[in-house]
Parts: sequence; C-alpha cells; structure tokens
Amino acid sequence: MTTENRWLLPEGIDELLPEQAHQLETLRRRLLDQCATWGYRYVIPPLVEFTDSLLIGLGADLDLATCKFTDRMSGRMLGVRADITPQVARMDAHSLAEEGVTRLCYAGSTLQSAPQNVAGGRAPIQLGAELYGAASIEADSEIVSLMLSVFESARVQRAVTLDIGHIGIYDALFSDAAIDPELESEIFDALQRKSMPDIERLLERLPADVAEKLTKLASLHGSPDVIGKARTAFANEATVLAALDDLEAVLHCAQSASPNIGVYVDLTELRGFRYHTGLVFAVYLEGRGSAIAKGGRYDNIGAVFGRDRPATGFAIDLKALIDDAMVDEASAAAVIAPVSDDPALLKAITALRQAGRTVIVDLAPGVSRPHAERLVLRNGEWVAEMESGA
Repeated sequence: MTTENRWLLPEGIDELLPEQAHQLETLRRRLLDQCATWGYRYVIPPLVEFTDSLLIGLGADLDLATCKFTDRMSGRMLGVRADITPQVARMDAHSLAEEGVTRLCYAGSTLQSAPQNVAGGRAPIQLGAELYGAASIEADSEIVSLMLSVFESARVQRAVTLDIGHIGIYDALFSDAAIDPELESEIFDALQRKSMPDIERLLERLPADVAEKLTKLASLHGSPDVIGKARTAFANEATVLAALDDLEAVLHCAQSASPNIGVYVDLTELRGFRYHTGLVFAVYLEGRGSAIAKGGRYDNIGAVFGRDRPATGFAIDLKALIDDAMVDEASAAAVIAPVSDDPALLKAITALRQAGRTVIVDLAPGVSRPHAERLVLRNGEWVAEMESGA
C-alpha cells in the first residue's frame, strides 16, 4: 500500500464523521431509553466470543457471515459477532438465569464477512430488544408494538410498513411432505422472490397434494385480507388456522398502538425458517429496498445454553436508520473562549460547561464558528455574547 492510499478502508467498512456520529449516538440513546420505558434492561455483550457459542442455533447463514480467527491464548476459534441476538440469548440462559420473564435490550457494532444486502455495509450497528420466558401471543404483541414505538420515537421521515408472517404455516403444510432439501431450497428462493413462473416449474417435481398446497400458499401475500383468504384456502388445517389466529391478534394490537403504519401480510416469508419458530416480522421504510428492522419468535435457541426458554425479539440497523430519523439540533450555540489563565475566565468556562453548554477554547485566534457566542470581558466580568455577523 502506497502512502497515497493509506486512508482507504476495506470494502463495505465505513466511518462516521462528527455530524453523523452525533446523530447516531443521539438516536441510540433515545431508542434505548424508549426500550427502558417498557422494562427492557440494557446489556453489553462482548465483541468476540468462541464460535461454538456465537454461532449456535442460527445455521449456515450466520456461520458464513462471521469473521473468525484463532485465539492465541486458548487455541480455540473466536468469532467477531455478526449478530448480537445469540449473545443475548446466552446471557439470559446462563449469565442471568432468572426465573419468569426477562426483558433485555442492547446496542453495538457488528462485523460481517460480506454485506447481507446490496445497499448495506459490513459493519452494521445493531440495536434490539429480546423477551425471554413467555410463549404467549401477548409476548409477540408486546415485542412488535415495542419495535413500532421505537420507530415512532426515532421520528422517521418516511412512511413505515410492517411486514408480518408466520413460519408455522409453511411448517404445518409441508413438514410431513419429505421434500428433498435441494428442492425445498429452490422453493424457498422462489417464494421469497414471488416468482410464479419458477414456482410453477417446481410444482412439476412435487406430489399432487403438495403442489396444490404450495399453489395456494404462493399467492398469500399482500393486504391484511390475505388472512381471510388463507382461512378459506386451508379451512381443514387446524394448525394453520391457529397460526392465523395468532398473526391476526398481533396485527390487531400493532394497528391499535400504531394506527398510521402500513401493513403487508406475507405468508410466504421463510426468512430464518430453520431458526424462527413462529411469527416473523420486519419494518420497511418507503423508498428503501431492504428491511430496516427484522424480528420474530425463536424458541429453540436457549436449549444449547442449558435453558430451553421461549424467546422473541427484533433488531434494527441504526446506520441504515439515521438518514431517515429526526435528530434535534443542539439547543444552544457553542461558546468560544480566549486562551488565558485568568481565574475568573476559567470559573466562567467551568460554570457554562456544568450548565450543559459547549465551550471551545480558541487555540487559533480569529477563527469563527457559525452561530457561536464568544466570552468577552465586560466591566470585570466574563460574559457570552453572540459574535458579530453571526
């Protein structure tokens, strides 16, 4: 690397300069405070863990996304977290090991070996909340409503759409069909792309009864009336009807709490099929091609840490959100102070800082700042005055 390009960062890795860093930190604090008002306690998981803990339960996708290296102290493989969710699950199951319901929230940097979507980088800052110990539909409703309230707290400037589905519907329809894993992977891909030509091509490789169910399922995405259509299509499938009841209950709660959100019901959503065990949901912002937040129920993850606990939660990419969130500007202008060892000046500077004002010592006299005030000596007293021409 030559001296001319030493400033280059790895592909997909970015930095936040003062304005963006201020926006992100203000947003992070506001959203964590919102989680706290719902009873979610803040935790800080480590940046790296042993991979046999970090990757547990989340399958090959997370394994491929995780940057790994050998720990020189133990000889074991370490991973830099690509997702904080399994870490928080470990903390609930092992480090805390509380009885009853546990609510936790977090925020931190992650690192991915490659971007997870076209627009994303490799180092998202993830903020989320997880609820453990409750398998009820009320717990799912709470976590979805909290997620939406977080977006309201962020005061996003685009229309918000809740995308919601239920993994249990596909599982109930096809778990006994013994579909070849390679064929099932193709089905998953075609359903995610909503590609009817590909789905029709795949139907030829399925038994007639399985093909009929898949044909019905493939069209069940769109407005909330999809739920009614699904009830009609699968009227004899008790497990599917129960899942639809749960989905409808959560959706009713979410719309009651956030009446202005858009809703997209997608019963073909199979993201995290091997990981999620019930409701799955995401938040999209108008004009943005990828989800800003994702979540769902994942009841099986705690077992590998010694406590099989029901779990549901969500995670938001803060970096993807800051451009659309409204962050208040500083309420008071900065104050510029001259360089001096005058005790009265030092006392005035200290008083202003204790009052929450920003005071900048002018190490390069004559440099002005927009809208700044300046400490000047008037009648033996240091006072802040607006700079002339500001």
